[in-house]
Amino acid sequence: MPTNPWENNDDLQSEVRSENHPFEDNNRSTTRQNSRLIDIDDNTTDTEEGLNTDTNYVFFFGTAMAGKSVILSSMLYYMSTQIGILKPQYGSRNSEEAEVLLDTFFEGMGRGQLPDRTTRGEVTKLDLLLEPNNKSKKVRPINLTFLETSGENHAEILYGRNYVVAIEDFLKRKLNMSFVVVVAYDEAEEQDRYIDAFFNTLQRHKRELKNQHLIVLISKWDKSGSSAPTEEELEEFVSSRLRRTWQRIETDGLSLSYYSIGSVRRNERGIDVIERLNPRSASILTNWLYEGIVGYPLDYEGTFWERIKFNLFG
Repeated sequence: MPTNPWENNDDLQSEVRSENHPFEDNNRSTTRQNSRLIDIDDNTTDTEEGLNTDTNYVFFFGTAMAGKSVILSSMLYYMSTQIGILKPQYGSRNSEEAEVLLDTFFEGMGRGQLPDRTTRGEVTKLDLLLEPNNKSKKVRPINLTFLETSGENHAEILYGRNYVVAIEDFLKRKLNMSFVVVVAYDEAEEQDRYIDAFFNTLQRHKRELKNQHLIVLISKWDKSGSSAPTEEELEEFVSSRLRRTWQRIETDGLSLSYYSIGSVRRNERGIDVIERLNPRSASILTNWLYEGIVGYPLDYEGTFWERIKFNLFG
């Protein structure tokens, strides 16, 4: 692998289809990141010990093999190599362990290793601080807490059933949360009802969809035969393959995009490895997440006075 495995791409686009941001130009490692692993069968969870309210929670939803772990891994790698400094939230529990795990994780991603699937019965909670390299004071550092669990755990919410206690505790609290709903391109029709059940779960916890920072991602888009869809192709795919999900997107103005990690090949041992990372999808998702939380894009050029200062002093 080269030192910088990202494909050369001078046309990174923030291609997120939503009411506020139409489809437009906006200029397996074995680590379990930060590892605060929450045993979902244990009634003692983080919530009972006191949740951190000075952070922005990012919850990944998707059934088994949807690609959640791969998306999270490549997104974090993109943040740390293209956006600024990404490090543990020092002062949080297990920050020293998190630092070691992040170093190990990034080493694996640099070598092209796809992340392992999340083990059933566990919730991965990863507390991080992102410090963008943008000089504008409007583009400020933010705390991010990523939450991911296995697809089997998500499948258990069908027919109005509850999540296991650790996940329910996060959803029912009044926390700053963003939701990334991941749907595999080649399993879209089968996953439609699970997504609908998840949306019902959010509403049961008084999280009305129109008020949520939520994006639907069609993962593994490379299986379509193209590296990136047009707006019309993406909407046609969702409206025909994910009919319930499409009604939610249209009614509540949810964001919609796609994800493709890049070039993946199967080696002589039958293991899929990343041959070349494509930053486009990671850029789209990272910018959507940051701007939705802060209110300014990561490439914000600065206020009028900041631009004068930057021109004069660099």
